[in-house]
Amino acid sequence: MTPPRRQRRFPKEQPPQPPQPTGEGSQDGRPPKNPERLYIITGAAAEDGERAPIDLVTLIVASAELPPSASPEQSALLRICQAPLSVAEISAYLNLPFSVVTVLLTELLAAQLVQARAPIVRQARADRSLLEAVMHGLQKL
Repeated sequence: MTPPRRQRRFPKEQPPQPPQPTGEGSQDGRPPKNPERLYIITGAAAEDGERAPIDLVTLIVASAELPPSASPEQSALLRICQAPLSVAEISAYLNLPFSVVTVLLTELLAAQLVQARAPIVRQARADRSLLEAVMHGLQKL
C-alpha cells in the first residue's frame, strides 16, 4: 500500500519568467545579428573569395588616415587599430564574427590602410646558457 501524497502548506514560489525577445534587438541594446546585416557589411568583397592569410593572433596596425569613403565598420576598425591589436581582439571590440572582420581587413590591406604583422613567437625552450647564468646568480645570493 502506498502512502497518500502530501501537499505543501505554502507552495513554492515560481521564478519569474525571462522576458521574451522582441524582434527589435537583443536585451543588452545591441542590434540583432542577422545574416543579411553581415552580408551588407562585407559587401561584394566576399564574393571574390580571396582573403588575406589572417589568423586570430595576427597583429593589425593602422598605417594611414581614415578615407572619407570608408564604411562605419572600417572607420571603427581603423580607429581602434592605432595601437597593435590581434584579430581576435578586433572581433571582440567590434562585436563582429571573425569571418566578417577578415573580409574587412582584406579590403583595408588591399587599400594599404592597415598592416598585418605576425605575432612574436617565443622560443619553446629557454636558452641553456641563460638558465645557467640565472642559476649561478641565485646561488651567489
